[in-house]
Amino acid sequence: MNTGLRPMRRILLTIVSVLLACRFASAQGLAVAAASDLQTALPEIVARFEKETGRSVKLTFGSSGNFFAQMQNGAPFDVFLSADIDYPRQLERSGHAERGTLYLYATGRLVLWTRNDSGIDVRPGLAVVADPRVRRVAIANPEHAPYGRAAVAALRHERLYDDVRPKLIMGENISQAAQFAQSGSTDVGLVALSLALSPTLKNTGTYVEIPPSFHPPIEQAAVVLASSQQKALARQFLDYLKKPETVQVLKSDGFAVPQTTR
Repeated sequence: MNTGLRPMRRILLTIVSVLLACRFASAQGLAVAAASDLQTALPEIVARFEKETGRSVKLTFGSSGNFFAQMQNGAPFDVFLSADIDYPRQLERSGHAERGTLYLYATGRLVLWTRNDSGIDVRPGLAVVADPRVRRVAIANPEHAPYGRAAVAALRHERLYDDVRPKLIMGENISQAAQFAQSGSTDVGLVALSLALSPTLKNTGTYVEIPPSFHPPIEQAAVVLASSQQKALARQFLDYLKKPETVQVLKSDGFAVPQTTR
């Protein structure tokens, strides 16, 4: 009789373990990996989402390229908000993201920023980086940060890259590049407009926008990860990103937004 009960006991234990795992995941809240340029806009959006739904969201900010590598190795996130649409696309193709969930939520904008006390006038535009007074230029690492690739493309477009390359100081992500510029570690920085509009940088510096024609578009997309144990909630969060009031927050914080919203 004991032998007959063992398979049933194993089944019951398995069911209990799954239920406990789901409850634990729910208690931990929705885990969202987000590009660094969202550090001002996304907390406001999440606060509204949590208030309306009663569900918690845990945000982790970082380099989109680093997140992409982690997710290919099973990092425990539910939603990925990437600064480069190619990463979610690749995750979909490889089966690491839920097909049909990819959403282009914004397009990033690149600016040249400097401290108010730097003595450097950035109004003439990107050519300022060739000025001998500009000894160090902060950019995000182009190997895994889309804003870094955009910065390099813009410099190449203006035929400045070869001369400016020795001046480049690379941050792990666009947020760290902005920190280099804001702290005075560099004279100027090629950073996200969303960060230039954040209270810290807005109050301490000035910027000029780099024409979008100077670099490929910084298309930013979100996707639900296949490994998520909370796919319904993850999809609900993505739907929330499409609401007009959410889109308006992104627009106010320096992003170009989709033309059509629900």
